[in-house]
Amino acid sequence: MTDETGLLVGADGRARCFWGGSTPDYVSYHDTEWGQPIRGDDALFERMSLEAFQSGLSWITILRKRPAFRAAFDGFRIDKVAAYSEADATRLMADVGIVRNRMKVDATMHNARVAADLPDGLSALLWSFAPQPKPPRPVGRGDVPATTPESIALAKALKKRGFKFVGPTTAYALMQATGMVDDHLAGCWVAPIAA
Repeated sequence: MTDETGLLVGADGRARCFWGGSTPDYVSYHDTEWGQPIRGDDALFERMSLEAFQSGLSWITILRKRPAFRAAFDGFRIDKVAAYSEADATRLMADVGIVRNRMKVDATMHNARVAADLPDGLSALLWSFAPQPKPPRPVGRGDVPATTPESIALAKALKKRGFKFVGPTTAYALMQATGMVDDHLAGCWVAPIAA
């Protein structure tokens, strides 16, 4: 049951963020991945791509399809995806294991090419927008924003460089997922992690 702050106490007695205990998949993701700092161009490219695929869908859909996405997109290795051709796009659109949205498939291939051309890499660019110091954890569910000035600036910088499917809300979800911000609720059992 969720309390007034938005915490959900699981069968294991641990208080989790309101969304983090509804399914076993979410429990694992919430407890071990979400909000943990991720660095590395390919790892961040994967998260950026999955956040774009999630747009308009439930995150659980993407989470459950993540192994198929990884297989279909060569582990989200930027150099591999940047070299994809029209034949790869056709292959991806026939893959029932992933979300088959042509605009998102094309955007992922395009974004890989843009990322491959960044002089300092994708990780350096994304992390340059992480707020310093990190803001405190939100106290309740209503304190979790959909966007922030940093995510708006990040989305603008990404679009300026040519990235697609990177609006301010998607940018903020990426920041949350990769530990650039810590939006675990204040009473959540997951310990704060320093970036």
